[in-house]
Amino acid sequence: MARKMKALDDLFLDGLKDIYYAEKKILKALPKMAKASTVTQLEEAFLTHRDETEGQIERLEQVFEMLGKRPQGKTCDAIDGMIAEGEQVIAEYEGSDAVDAGLLAAAQAVEHYEISRYGTLKVWAKTLGMNEAGTLLDETLEEEKRTDKLLTKIAQSAANKKAGAGRRAAA
Repeated sequence: MARKMKALDDLFLDGLKDIYYAEKKILKALPKMAKASTVTQLEEAFLTHRDETEGQIERLEQVFEMLGKRPQGKTCDAIDGMIAEGEQVIAEYEGSDAVDAGLLAAAQAVEHYEISRYGTLKVWAKTLGMNEAGTLLDETLEEEKRTDKLLTKIAQSAANKKAGAGRRAAA
C-alpha cells in the first residue's frame, strides 16, 4: 500500500499540535516560576504571561476549529526540555541571588522557541490561504515578542544586577 504524500497543510497541523502542547505545558510552569522569583517585576511578568497564555490557547483552539479539527497536542520534546531546565534552575538556585537570572534565561529560551513557531505557522497559514488563522497566529506572535522584550528589560534592570551583586558580596 502506497503511503500518502504529506503536504504543507499536514505540516501546518503538526505545528499547531506542537505549539498547543507547548502552550499547555507553559501554562502549568508559569505559576511555579512566578513563585520562585524574588524580583517583583519578574513575578508579575510571569503571572501576566500566564493570563496571555490562556488567550493564546483559545486562539489556537479557534485555528483548530477553522480546520475542522479537535484541538490536540503532540508531544514536543523541545519544550519539555526547556521546562525541565527551568525546574532545574529552581531546584538548584532557589534562595540564591542568581535564581531570577536563571529563570529569565529559561523563560527567554521558551519565548524564542514560541516566536520561531508562531512566525512559521503564521506564514504557512497565509500560504495556505488561511488569512484569518494567520491573523490569530500573528496576534500571539506579537504578544510573544512583547514578552521577550519585557524579560530582557527586567534582566538588564534588575535580575542580572542582583545576581552580579550577590556574587560580589560572596567573594
